[in-house]
This record gives sequence, structure tokens and C-alpha cells, in this order.
Amino acid sequence: LITKGHTYDNLDNLAESFREAIVSRYEGTRLGRQELEAAILDDNPNALFHQNLIDQHRVQKKELPEDLQMTVVAVDPPATGNADSDECGMVCSRDIPNTNHAHFYVEHDGTVQGRSPEQWAQTAISNYYKFQANAIVAEVNQGGDMVESVIRGVDPTVKVIKVRASKGKWLRAEPIAGLYEQGRVHHVGSFSDLEDQMCDFDPSGTIEGKSPDRLDALVWGLAELSNRKQSEPRMRTL
Repeated sequence: LITKGHTYDNLDNLAESFREAIVSRYEGTRLGRQELEAAILDDNPNALFHQNLIDQHRVQKKELPEDLQMTVVAVDPPATGNADSDECGMVCSRDIPNTNHAHFYVEHDGTVQGRSPEQWAQTAISNYYKFQANAIVAEVNQGGDMVESVIRGVDPTVKVIKVRASKGKWLRAEPIAGLYEQGRVHHVGSFSDLEDQMCDFDPSGTIEGKSPDRLDALVWGLAELSNRKQSEPRMRTL
């Protein structure tokens, strides 16, 4: 017989300091689902990313540096636009540009599903302005120049950086996993769906046979930020 109970069921008996220090920090995270909601979650032993590293370097919005240098909205566009389509969307930021030791901040998971090309492009552009981004980074293997055309059809003024996959998902993700291991990537708050994909991603390049679309967008964004030279920041208000 297994009896499970949520931490939330016992909040009235917990000190307010505990609620602020523990619940607010881990609520919505994969670890929080296990420790606060009594969910049984096992890390994939073959996964490239590990929850303990994500949690260890997580920050809150108030901890963001004031001098962030560059922001991109990274998009892994779906090939179709229906309820079963792949997902897309991510926002990443970088701090002051010490090219060897820059730190990176994942600020928002803007993933959408079941949208037409014009709709996901509108979402990407909305995030572009909301986060005062320098560019939209778009993977173009599926749609080629059409991906850029769709974005520019909604707003011709945004900067679009086209990226094309020449290696498999695992090989593309390995350098990004290295940044996490170095403690140089920080999730600003929690992104449970994204983090679940990260911690279930294994050498097959899929998660239960499906493409890890949130992770793909994360990899494209962080790869662009970590490989680019210093650039002029856009003005942004935190």
C-alpha cells in the first residue's frame, strides 16, 4: 500500500518562511513535481541534461543582470499547422559579452502548437518585441526561405537569422549541455515542459519517438548566442 500526499495539503501547518523558501523556489519545476506533488519521476540515465544542474543554477527574474547584451527568440518551425503538429518557440538572453565565460539566461518558453505559419510567426514577433530581442533565430531545414518569408510577411522590419541543421540533434545539443555543466546557463524561473524534454532526451534524438521541439529551439538559441561575437545591445527594461 502506497500513500501519497502533496505538500500543498499541509501548507497550513508549515512556516511561512518554508513556503517562501521552498515552495516558491521549486513550484512548477520537475523537482518540485516530485518533492511537492509526490510525483514519481525518474531521470533518464542516458539523458544529456540533468535536472540537478538546471535546479542548481536556476535564478529568479529579480536576479537577472541589468546589462544583458543580446537576446534572441529561437524558433524551430513545424512542418504542418494542425493539432498534431510539432511545437516551436523559445527566448534566450546573454549577459555582458566576455566571449569565453558569458552566462546565458533562458527567460521564456513561448512554445505554441497547432498554429498556422502566420500564427506562430506572429507569436515569435510578439516575443521579439516583448523581450526587445536582437533577432529571431529560425531553423530552416523544413521550410527553407519560406520560413523567413512568413516572418517578414507579418513584420518586414525584424532581423531574421536563418540556421540549418547539418548534424543530428544529439550532436547539436552536446555543446549546449556542456554550457549547463559549466554552470553558465540559468533558467529564469521554471519551465516544466521544457525541462522534462531536456531530462528525457537520449542518444536516439527523440523522446518516446517524438521530436523534442522545445529543446531544439533552446539549442538553436543558445548556440547562436554562444557563437556570436560582441554586438550592440538593444535597449531593454527589466
